Amino acid sequence: MRRLWLLFAQTVTVGLAIWFIVASLKPEWAGTLLGATRDARLSSSTAPILQAPANAPATQGSYRDAAQRAMPAVVNIFTTKGARQPKTPFMDDPLFRRFFGDQQDDRQFSLGSGVVISPEGYVLTNNHVIETADEIEVAFADGRKADAKVVGTDPETDLAVIKINLQNLPAITLGNADQAKVGDVVLAIGNPFGVGQTVTMGIISALGRNHLGINTFENFIQTDAAINPGNSGGALIDANGNLLGINTAIYSRSGGSLGIGFAIPVTTVKDVMESIIATGQKVRGWIGVEPQDITPELAESFGLTRKSGAIIAGVLKGGPADKAGIRPGDILVAVEGKPVTDTTDMLNLIAQLTPGTKAKMTVLRKTQESTVDVLVGKRPKPKREEQE
Repeated sequence: MRRLWLLFAQTVTVGLAIWFIVASLKPEWAGTLLGATRDARLSSSTAPILQAPANAPATQGSYRDAAQRAMPAVVNIFTTKGARQPKTPFMDDPLFRRFFGDQQDDRQFSLGSGVVISPEGYVLTNNHVIETADEIEVAFADGRKADAKVVGTDPETDLAVIKINLQNLPAITLGNADQAKVGDVVLAIGNPFGVGQTVTMGIISALGRNHLGINTFENFIQTDAAINPGNSGGALIDANGNLLGINTAIYSRSGGSLGIGFAIPVTTVKDVMESIIATGQKVRGWIGVEPQDITPELAESFGLTRKSGAIIAGVLKGGPADKAGIRPGDILVAVEGKPVTDTTDMLNLIAQLTPGTKAKMTVLRKTQESTVDVLVGKRPKPKREEQE
């Protein structure tokens, strides 16, 4: 019995010595042995764990390819308003600081998103993101940053184009918003609340939304993809990663997403963008009238039998419409043969006309329709932009 005990003691001593040597000289071997022991215990448990293989293919319904295709072209935009007070030698004087305190930086910072639309450095965003900024900085997901300058803005659609000087920029591919349908899956990409680039998913809830009072010219894509403050100017893409619109507004009572967001469709975006890059502004047609929608009350008071068109409530003296013979009380029913359903329709149709050209407009005066030729003028800038 004593011999067995001595043999056991010697075996344990030798084993501990070997373990000490291995742990000192080859600690990774010891870790492997411990891991193998632990795996053995787990595999022998009553709750087996299943592990998916590495590099598993994307499952059906995943939009990772669309997101990865578009995300590099979506940037964060940081703006600064108000300059730092110029520093004087008095600010370092303890006596000055005692009486006047530390002069704090009064600059205001805000953030938004943008979309690279050209490898040459053109970035599209919302006008309200950059309109009051003194400094604009663009940050990419790969860590690159660059100062930007404003190429041009269009407050009436809330779009702006800025430009940066960087090489090898990833540009987004424009999609076909006119082929989009209600129910299509869309992804919104931006920088909500400054947390970093974020992708949310939803569907197209409605198309052609207007009469919202957000912009002068409205034709929004409505979506329930989560859009929050900081997403403004970001991309709304389709399931293939192509740009469908620029996220611009939300309906919210708390400031956060309630599932009603609006994006400017890429058809409008492309038209405004190309004009800004070419001329620095978006030029629209104008005839100098004040329109009003036909309501049941107006139709009854004027004895109208039709409920579509736009009533001319006022005419600017000496303006294009006045010179063409259009008078208050006339109803504009068609522009270049295209029917006018309401004032929004009328504004959009006239805005598409080229200033300096003549356009045929059909008006209803009392019960008689007539066609007049109007020499289209250039739409004046909004008063807020003129003041700037």
